Amino acid sequence: MSAELSFFDLFVQASLLVQLVMLTLLGFSIACWTMIFQRRKVLTAAREQLQDFEDKFWSGADLSKLYSEVSAKEQIDGIENLFVSGFREFARLRKSHIYAPQVIVDGTHRAMRVAMSREVDNLETHLPFMATVGSISPYIGLFGTVWGIMNSFIALGAVEQATLAMVAPGIAEALIATAMGLFAAIPAVMAYNRFSHNVEKLENSYGNFMEEFSSILQRQTAAEQKG
Repeated sequence: MSAELSFFDLFVQASLLVQLVMLTLLGFSIACWTMIFQRRKVLTAAREQLQDFEDKFWSGADLSKLYSEVSAKEQIDGIENLFVSGFREFARLRKSHIYAPQVIVDGTHRAMRVAMSREVDNLETHLPFMATVGSISPYIGLFGTVWGIMNSFIALGAVEQATLAMVAPGIAEALIATAMGLFAAIPAVMAYNRFSHNVEKLENSYGNFMEEFSSILQRQTAAEQKG
């Protein structure tokens, strides 16, 4: 085999099925890297928003003013969505002349739970695809390798005198499919694990805020009832 053979030469010389396998894996890789950059941006923004909002919330700001400020935004997401959903339900229950602290806590908690579920679903967008690519890409690449090597040995059996130079190009083409499978799978698995961990941390932070906010509203309602 000529040492000057490039990846493109090996791709062109490969069988149609192996070429399709390589193109599929290349498409998976491009799609995954696009999603990786997009998810990284989304999760970074969610972490920064969480920090900024908690700083405002725990600074002693008036909850009604904070609600008006946040709800005036064009787009409400992340922890702000939990706060707006919870405070809106709290205000609705008070307008209904319901002052039982437990009823208010339950209603507020349910509203924030729904909002949190939607936010977590948004944060997990594309993660199942990354997990799928990480799981199946090595097998797709291995399939292309097996097919390419099988064709090489079939062609080798048709000649009387076999040499390494005759079989090496075909085997090299086939092994590239495995390499591409790993190239697509490894970043996908690493990104999936990292992003899943980040989403889990955000979900825990959302859950902690939800419990703390519910407790604040419960104490405020109980104090008003006594007054």
